[in-house]
Amino acid sequence: MTPYLILFSFSFLAATVLPFSSEVVLYALIRSDTPALPLILAASTGNTLGAIVNWGLGRYLLHYRDRPWFYFKQEQIDRAQRWFQHYGIWTLLFSWLPLGGDVLTFIAGVMRVKLWLFVLLVGIGKSVRYLAVLYLARWQFLP
Repeated sequence: MTPYLILFSFSFLAATVLPFSSEVVLYALIRSDTPALPLILAASTGNTLGAIVNWGLGRYLLHYRDRPWFYFKQEQIDRAQRWFQHYGIWTLLFSWLPLGGDVLTFIAGVMRVKLWLFVLLVGIGKSVRYLAVLYLARWQFLP
């Protein structure tokens, strides 16, 4: 497997509820002198596509909220919707945050945020995070 496919896969999984850390893989690949721009593109694309899975779950999973196995209580959904309505779609720029970022992408699906706008905002936020990892990895080891 190429390093780009490995990074893409880890980034995709890290955007879902699975506990993966794509930043560690990116950092290791940057340190191995793999070209940076394709790494950033692979990580950002994989992470954004993983967030689209969360958006889709949020959009369509609410159809099952009356089922006994449904994870969230109606009060939790109502609270999350109020919070999202108050702070707005711009919060999606923070979908890269380790705690709460995945929840934001799920809530965006529940709130029926348009997919093109979701992809734009989430893609920007996640790309900036990976660029920051690149910068820190390069800056840390400058002579």
